[in-house]
Amino acid sequence: MIVHKDPNCGCCEKWIEHVRAAGFTVDVRNESDMNPIKERLGVPYGKGSCHTAEVGGYVIEGHVPAEDILRLLAEKPDARGLTVPGMPAGSPGMELPDGRVQAYAVELIARDGSVTTFAHHGPGAQ
Repeated sequence: MIVHKDPNCGCCEKWIEHVRAAGFTVDVRNESDMNPIKERLGVPYGKGSCHTAEVGGYVIEGHVPAEDILRLLAEKPDARGLTVPGMPAGSPGMELPDGRVQAYAVELIARDGSVTTFAHHGPGAQ
């Protein structure tokens, strides 16, 4: 996995620890301007986060749980990849000291740039 990130981002480092703990080998690339990378990989406008990864021919945008990345790689859908827009509290790398978790969705990015829900996490997730 290649992870593109801002060199000063602490939550990106925590997310990298999360995917390494799940067994991924990670090549970290510090970038001063993430926009060209997101554009090249097809991250839809408004669906960005603080880091962008590449693995198995897919883009992984933001704080996507490792379990969802592993599912993506096992199922191999015809898609661009996965995104967790923004930085939801309690997502991998965004853990809070008090343990609070915000409900959030992992979205599958289709080849045409549209998104559908891939997984739900947090309170009320099914």
